[in-house]
Amino acid sequence: MNPITPARRVGQIEEYYLQRKMKQVAALNARGCDIVSLGVGGPDLMPPAAAIDTLCEAARRPDVHSYSVTTGIPALRRAYADFYSRFYGVTLDPDTQILPLIGSKEAIMHISMTFLNPGDAVLVPDPGYPTYTSVSRLVGARVVKYPLTEDGGWLPDFDAMESLPLDGVRLMWLNYPNMPTCTQPSDDVFERAVDFARRHNIVIVNDNPYSFILNDRPRSILQTPGAADVAIEMNSLSKSHSMAGWRMGMLASNPQFISWILKVKSNVDSGQFIPAMLAAVRALGEDHTWFDSLNAEYARRRVVAEKIMDALGVRWNPAQRGLYLWGHIPDGYPTSEAFADAVLEKARVFVTPGFIFGVNGEGYVRISLCAPVPRLEEALRRILDAHL
Repeated sequence: MNPITPARRVGQIEEYYLQRKMKQVAALNARGCDIVSLGVGGPDLMPPAAAIDTLCEAARRPDVHSYSVTTGIPALRRAYADFYSRFYGVTLDPDTQILPLIGSKEAIMHISMTFLNPGDAVLVPDPGYPTYTSVSRLVGARVVKYPLTEDGGWLPDFDAMESLPLDGVRLMWLNYPNMPTCTQPSDDVFERAVDFARRHNIVIVNDNPYSFILNDRPRSILQTPGAADVAIEMNSLSKSHSMAGWRMGMLASNPQFISWILKVKSNVDSGQFIPAMLAAVRALGEDHTWFDSLNAEYARRRVVAEKIMDALGVRWNPAQRGLYLWGHIPDGYPTSEAFADAVLEKARVFVTPGFIFGVNGEGYVRISLCAPVPRLEEALRRILDAHL
């Protein structure tokens, strides 16, 4: 009998680094090591109380437990449209320009399957979210990295990108506010991105889950005139409403793009749980009071996180916004992974090495604000005691 082997695409990717590392952290915790995890951006705060109440009440109804529809209930699409109108000043047709998602991460696959044929090229930021690269490889696309650098303010250099091999490029991933660098979009980055996409006939996708975390100026690429002709924006309630495990996301674009993506999505899933969608409607109805309360807690955490970065000897930019802090590791460590491993071994604190985000992430480290102040303070104490 010949050995069974997986499809070739499986050899193009590896298990997600943070997934692998969290297994190691879990094993260390099982041995009593009590690791303080500052690696994963998984919000630990509670979602809006009204959303939880709605979920519980709706789940007791007898008419909500069958299959839903892939396009989501109309109330949810209207709630997303209203949210974009109130917070971004963007008008969207809930029936033709919005597609609810089982978390925005699935949209990376749906969009890639919709627009990329095997051999097509896709522009991916470096450093950037690793899933942009892995999904591109899964669908057989060629990954063309465009560099983000500290000297360049972690923003795309569109003039330099004109010299990249753009033949066959059909898709470009953009992510502002940025992960992992916590960079805000410049005043002209979306305008330049839309112009670049138009001139080169490229679909541009802005991944936008961090707009509301320690940021008083939420922005959307769809605020740019004409953006919807060439752009897609993904968004989610994972960070903004502390609902990561609920898998509530969406994308917005022009009706043609939406209809094409829906063809893919409708063959992959059977919609979301209706009570969860009704709860998301309530969450989306929260006003600035909700975000003020959320950010007050993140601001308290950031005070301690900044001290952690200083104690680690990491050089970082105070202008950063979002759910993380990002900075350059101190001299004396050959790689960011070696630095992160030293912190884990000597201080029992897990931080994320920048190499997992790309070549330009090497030499940097990221810490998350998704830990309560007492745990952050414990991490700080351990790092100071470890004399790293």
